[in-house]
Amino acid sequence: MSLKILTVDDSRTMRDMLKLALTTAGYLVVQAIDGMDGLEVLEREIPDLVITDINMPKLDGYGFIEGARKNDRFRVLPILVLTTESDPEKKRRARTAGATGWIIKPFDPVKLVDVIRRVAA
Repeated sequence: MSLKILTVDDSRTMRDMLKLALTTAGYLVVQAIDGMDGLEVLEREIPDLVITDINMPKLDGYGFIEGARKNDRFRVLPILVLTTESDPEKKRRARTAGATGWIIKPFDPVKLVDVIRRVAA
């Protein structure tokens, strides 16, 4: 059975790029348009892994991660941050919120799939 991955990003272009890269690699992809939508989709779809942006309207990636981690079902769910941000302080904040890993945009689809295989094993 293939992994179900939730992508949370306010950019339609980025969601489309992620969906193409991940479905090509054999993953099932569900999408959310911001952190608030992400928490709703998370509850409904119960993914095996999440890839989230940080800078989004309504609820940013930090808030999304913190919200997910409050639910026992998602305490150990791998959550990867995919963002243009490279500031060490923002990385630290994401880890403190509960992020599993950090990937800088633009992403390399092969490397992304490699990271997914490592953290979802």
